[in-house]
Amino acid sequence: MTPGILADLATRIKAAPCAGRRKMIAFAGAPASGKSTMAEALVAYLQAEGTRAQCVPMDGFHLDNALLEPRGLIAVKGSPQTFDAEGFVQLIARIQSQEAVYYPTFDRSLDKAIAGSGHIGADCEIAVVEGNYLLFDAPVWRGLMSYWDFSIRLDAPFDRLESRLIQRWLDHGLSAPDAKARALSNDIPNAKTIMDHALPADLVLQSA
Repeated sequence: MTPGILADLATRIKAAPCAGRRKMIAFAGAPASGKSTMAEALVAYLQAEGTRAQCVPMDGFHLDNALLEPRGLIAVKGSPQTFDAEGFVQLIARIQSQEAVYYPTFDRSLDKAIAGSGHIGADCEIAVVEGNYLLFDAPVWRGLMSYWDFSIRLDAPFDRLESRLIQRWLDHGLSAPDAKARALSNDIPNAKTIMDHALPADLVLQSA
């Protein structure tokens, strides 16, 4: 993300009205769109300007593999039904209204959520929440819209997503055929679902 884009985003976010204790920013996008990297860059930029901002990923609300396996959902981990959507909405409500909040984060090396490993401090002015389903038009998920003071969606072409997702699974040790199969059988369908059922965003960016 270029300094000019970061500066423009920071200006827009600071100008947005705040409905709760702190400003709530949604940074949504498909898997491998680059949303996590860009959200973290935005938070770093805001912090450098003197704004107390924090990044909150939604991945800590992955259901555990011990729950997914008996339900036949392990092969589609990352799809909407494999998250605790209700719990995530409750977290967002708490971040908007409460002084300090603890939340789970996701350890990719362990493929596991870690309870109480994230913390929003009482001095946090802006929470930048990043995740796949923040602007998702489906039951429970669409309830998040009432909490966002400003929303950003990051779009990327399918061919770019496909190459990034395959590389992600290669980096996790899968063989080339298995990495491609994993990306095409689950991640790309999830990306299409997100795009086909996207709620309006205040700003849409194209992934670099």
